[in-house]
Amino acid sequence: MVYTVTFNPALDYVMNLDSVTTDDINRTRSEELYYGGKGINVSAILSRLEIPNIALGFTAGFTGQKLKEMMDCDGIRNDFIELENGFTRINVKVKYGKELDINANGPEIGKEKIEELFRKLKGLENGDFLVLAGSVPPPLPDDLYSKILEMLEGKGVNVVVDTTGNQLLNVLKYKPFLIKPNHHELSEIFGEEMDTTEKITVYAKKLKEMGAKNVLVSRGGDGALLIDEYGKVYPKGAVKGKLVSSVGCGDSMVAGFIAGYIKSHDYGEALKLSVASSAATAFSSELAKADEIQNIYKTL
Repeated sequence: MVYTVTFNPALDYVMNLDSVTTDDINRTRSEELYYGGKGINVSAILSRLEIPNIALGFTAGFTGQKLKEMMDCDGIRNDFIELENGFTRINVKVKYGKELDINANGPEIGKEKIEELFRKLKGLENGDFLVLAGSVPPPLPDDLYSKILEMLEGKGVNVVVDTTGNQLLNVLKYKPFLIKPNHHELSEIFGEEMDTTEKITVYAKKLKEMGAKNVLVSRGGDGALLIDEYGKVYPKGAVKGKLVSSVGCGDSMVAGFIAGYIKSHDYGEALKLSVASSAATAFSSELAKADEIQNIYKTL
């Protein structure tokens, strides 16, 4: 089974306008409402690729109930912990040729609720996958991911970590199954401009030497690069197409990799489905559908 954890889910309220002014009332052409959060995005793509999974995390209030209803309607299994106070955040995306993003903070998660999550995670078994995606919201400690990996050490759980900075570096000693920095995050970690495939390869290998089993670097319009557990390097060029939205592309890449590996146990195939999933989401106004992913996968 695959489990994803989203500490701070969201409802994304997208407002489409022809233009924006500060001198009068702005009126939309259309609006859409989506569930959001990196782990939830991973669960959505996994479900569309027919990989059984359960989304874990925290919800609150009427917005949390709406988020769960929407996920239930899409067949995404979830087992969220309900918070007594506050409400699941609403992030507003204003699109008017440009895009203005306004992200809310979200509810505070108490210590007893974190302990409840840990009790759920202790039930994971050998061969399960756990996806920890995104940053840990304050005031939670920034070593929370490390504590989760420490708790699961030796249980044979394949942990996938998609985060940045020290939160990423601190988990490496626990040998996560996969990490997925993008090339900008790789630059921030090592203080080097990642402007060539050779440089990205060198520094991705350093992350592997620091403990990661597999390192997948997303490169935006330049594709992706994988260093697998055996040290083999898999460069993959970008898929040609029109970029519609970059939202969820990295999460789709993570989900595609996990799905590809579960189906084939082959890292090359996992990378192909990973890149196809990311590209399909990039070419869509929302998270990619299964047929969109498969159509691109067949061309790789």
